[in-house]
Amino acid sequence: MRGDYMKSFLISDKREALVGMRLAGIDGVLAQTREEVLSVVRTVTRNEDIGILILTENVADMIKDEVLGLKLKAKRPLIVEIPGRHGSKHSEDKLADYIRNSVGIHI
Repeated sequence: MRGDYMKSFLISDKREALVGMRLAGIDGVLAQTREEVLSVVRTVTRNEDIGILILTENVADMIKDEVLGLKLKAKRPLIVEIPGRHGSKHSEDKLADYIRNSVGIHI
């Protein structure tokens, strides 16, 4: 880490989320396709200053396997998924699904 603190970065499929995060001081990009998202993720994961990668749900769904791999194997950045403006489209049991998929344990 080069700076005194780690930065956050947003990858969004919606302009509203990008504008809102920029107002909060968080930089980011708009990505509409899987290829665009993967390209940005590769760039972000190489940047040692970025400690938190924020993904909108739709973006995370585009690269579901890659997100799971990063969450399980990478020390940095921390991956955070945020819902769209109409709320989460995933089940309320997302944590249980995550544990089940990552470790194979049913809770």
